[in-house]
Amino acid sequence: MAVLDLVQWTDERPDEIVRRVPETGSGEFRLGSQLVVRENQSAVFVRDGKALDTFGPGRHTLSTNNIPLLGGLIGAPFGGKSPFTAEVFFVSLREFTGLKWGTPQPMTFSDAQLGMVRLRAFGTFSIRVTNPTLFVNYIVGTRGGYSIANIEDFLRSIIVNNFTDILGDLKTTLTDIPGMMIDLAKTSRASLSDDFERIGLELVTFQVEAITPPDEVTKMIDQRSGMGAIGDMGAFTQFQAAQAMRDAAQNPGGGGAAASGVGLGAGMAMGQAMADAVKQSQSGSGQQPAAPAAGTPGQINFCPNCGAAVPPGAKFCPTCGHKLVD
Repeated sequence: MAVLDLVQWTDERPDEIVRRVPETGSGEFRLGSQLVVRENQSAVFVRDGKALDTFGPGRHTLSTNNIPLLGGLIGAPFGGKSPFTAEVFFVSLREFTGLKWGTPQPMTFSDAQLGMVRLRAFGTFSIRVTNPTLFVNYIVGTRGGYSIANIEDFLRSIIVNNFTDILGDLKTTLTDIPGMMIDLAKTSRASLSDDFERIGLELVTFQVEAITPPDEVTKMIDQRSGMGAIGDMGAFTQFQAAQAMRDAAQNPGGGGAAASGVGLGAGMAMGQAMADAVKQSQSGSGQQPAAPAAGTPGQINFCPNCGAAVPPGAKFCPTCGHKLVD
């Protein structure tokens, strides 16, 4: 086993947090070996599974001055420079951004208006190692390398459990949640800080991108907002009837003028009947409005034979020629 006179970590991958030198087993070091630590790195010197010291950026010469515990480990036969076995864990201190979290299964939310609703939530977060020794001892262990992929699922589970508790304490409705995204993110980050610090990490940023209900709840919300936009149900019903009449009149396969007249009259009659029913339910009178007689001036009239619309005061149906007034 060759003596490592220069130890450094230059090939740092974008997703790699920790790199061990050597990757397996222990390396041969001696007093006077050079340890180079770059900016945004920290080096944890480990012997026999125990962290002896931590080094920051710069070039360090291993000695009993910066690693006092080595004094009793060096044998006299080599003049105090005897090779000794150890490992160095280089830890990246940069911020790892763009990490994603999300609920694998819908969460149950007690909505103040809609009742029990299933919701999904997702967002992003970023982390940074703040205690390299703690992170190496409790998370990395003896692995030769450790990347974001190794810990991302574990961090996501912590986030989802915490966020579910926070969302469950909200006493509000789903329509108010979009205005609470920033507050939810701040509350979650503060609540999660202890869980991350326990393993030597800092939760630098935390964002909630969206909280979405299932499709059936979304449709119900759309229907409710549509009802609010309609306002006057009677006018809306008449508008729908007018659209139906227009479509019937423009249908080239309707069977001629008589068939078009029948469709036109039936559509208008249906629209008028629906509008009258809505007005009756709104007024609470409980009485059926009287249908206008054929030929009554100032009213929209229909032929009793073919159902086509006839102008006010007409004595005969302009479509089928049926006599309207005896």
